[in-house]
Amino acid sequence: MTDTTHPETETPKAVPTTLDINEIQRILPHRYPFLLIDRVIDLTPRERIVAIKNVTINEPFFQGHFPNLPIMPGVLVVEAIAQAGGALLLTEVEDRDQKLMVFTGIERARFRRPIIPGDQVRIEVEVKSWRMNAVRMEGKAFVGDKRVAEATVTCQLIARAGTQKTEPEANGSAPEA
Repeated sequence: MTDTTHPETETPKAVPTTLDINEIQRILPHRYPFLLIDRVIDLTPRERIVAIKNVTINEPFFQGHFPNLPIMPGVLVVEAIAQAGGALLLTEVEDRDQKLMVFTGIERARFRRPIIPGDQVRIEVEVKSWRMNAVRMEGKAFVGDKRVAEATVTCQLIARAGTQKTEPEANGSAPEA
């Protein structure tokens, strides 16, 4: 039997569609108490990610926000959206240990319902545009089937301190929106 496999028709390397906390920590630089996603349950490279945040009374921000009425701060919900988006984007960056994804803008943030201890927040982020080192994403947060928050965030990839300046990708691998 002859081998009829052609390199141009071989199946590309599979990209994982889920990430556990250890895999997330290999991608994102955030750590406790500021790592705000616990699991990725769906990932479509360069397009979309769905992550989970399990909210417990042990979160340090509940001590002061608010005593006897614990509510997750809206700014941290937006940060969780950005972290989920960062996990999606940084899976595409080979030298991510030398780069950081930083916020450059937040638009249309809306907070519809409070997030309280015991809630499991599902964060859905969709890439709207991706140009070289800058990305615009639309994020929505849900508890059950209820939308609790949403925001459009923009981020930029920068060099970490002590590394070379980030240059646009020479191989054209960054998709255009």
